[in-house]
Amino acid sequence: MRATHPAARSGPARRSAAGRAAGAPRPALAAAPLIALSLGYFLVMLDVTAVNVALPGVRASLGAGATALQWIVDGYSTLFAALLLVGGALADRAGHRPVFLAGLGVFAAASLACALAGSPASLIAGRLAQGAGAALLVPASLGLLQATHPDPALRARAVAVWGLVASVAFGAGPVAGGLLVSAGGWRAVFWLNLPVAVLAAALTLRHLPPAARPRDTRWKADPLGQLLCVAGLIALTGGLNEAGARGWTSPAVLSALGLGVAALAAFAAVERALEARARAGGRRAPLLPPSLFRTPSFASTAAIGLLISLGYYGMLFLATLYFQQERGFSPLATGLALLPSVCTGLVAAPLLSRIAARTGPYPPMAAGLALGTLGFLGWLPAGPHTPYPVLLFALTATGLGQTLTALAATAAVIDAAPAALAGTASAVFNVSRQVGSAVGVALSGTFAAAAADFTAGLRLSAGLAAAAFATGTLLAFAARRRTAGAPAAQGR
Repeated sequence: MRATHPAARSGPARRSAAGRAAGAPRPALAAAPLIALSLGYFLVMLDVTAVNVALPGVRASLGAGATALQWIVDGYSTLFAALLLVGGALADRAGHRPVFLAGLGVFAAASLACALAGSPASLIAGRLAQGAGAALLVPASLGLLQATHPDPALRARAVAVWGLVASVAFGAGPVAGGLLVSAGGWRAVFWLNLPVAVLAAALTLRHLPPAARPRDTRWKADPLGQLLCVAGLIALTGGLNEAGARGWTSPAVLSALGLGVAALAAFAAVERALEARARAGGRRAPLLPPSLFRTPSFASTAAIGLLISLGYYGMLFLATLYFQQERGFSPLATGLALLPSVCTGLVAAPLLSRIAARTGPYPPMAAGLALGTLGFLGWLPAGPHTPYPVLLFALTATGLGQTLTALAATAAVIDAAPAALAGTASAVFNVSRQVGSAVGVALSGTFAAAAADFTAGLRLSAGLAAAAFATGTLLAFAARRRTAGAPAAQGR
């Protein structure tokens, strides 16, 4: 099955299709299914920012040290990244709806465990389990989004709404976390997940009927590939998490990073061999078909996902500590201070919906990356007593640039993927984002620890983030040229 090239669904082709459809009623979004899918991603994004604000309360309540706090933040990303490809492949083979519901169940149970945690170790375990639930939930959500919105223009609008709901969660996280911590302690941050998960499951059961499995289920799974993928990503992200506390030359860190790289290299070799055998009539399907990366611009978009997460989440980690430790802000005041950065999805989603329908995803992606580059440069004057209004441009531009880029890249990945690999393709993109987040937090933590003072480390991290976004801008322009110059593709 050959994927339709993105160029066949954007630019002049999109406009001519719109012209042929002139006068026809505009297709409507399926509201209830879209809400159900968006609520799942709402849960995933809410716990990224809400938990950051709760860290001082966790430290005081459970006596968590610096390494434990970093694992509470990054342990979630570690398991999320490690299991995403498995979750995406499972959704493509077992069906997106049952895997989405399973992910909701695991995430809700893990949130309950976090709320009841009595030690740093038990809270970290709960956060790891949340990451496992998210790894099932997110690829299945995107697969269902593609299946319920087969029209490309309608799907672009659905992605914008899906991203908008997630951005509301991301933006509400610091404020909601600050309010919850102030009113009921840090545990309330996790209690909030339970009613949202129940609502998402109820809407899914009612409005998303089971669909036929999109892949040939007679094919056997890829246990060696799954083992190598999970081991490699856990070792890689785990080594990055520990690098800030132990140092990059620590034997444990170097061993973990070396093991991760070796396991992922072996995984790539296994997947190439399995895909070659499958073409020759073999019945064992690769977990990640390497041919997916031969789709024009797919690899570039995955790299952009890594770069934006590296820059943005590394800076978000330090910005939260900057406002609380350096400026003495309360958790609620910190949430409000970060609001201009994390709530910009309210602006980015409508912008993407309007622009991408005319231009395709790459121009808004490049614009978002360029804006983010300027925003991170706006952090360079930051010091212990910098007036908050001076930082407003940096906060707003980085948030808007990151969100616009992430939404546009998600739309590009969904458009590029064949329907049978929707879960796997979205998993690849989210793996790149989670690994980027782990790299960004690890590097930012190292900069803060190694610099002469905290704000010097903050400025160094801002320079790295600006460089990451600038590199992404070049990749987006290159991807746009490759897409525009590719020949028309066959239908899906």
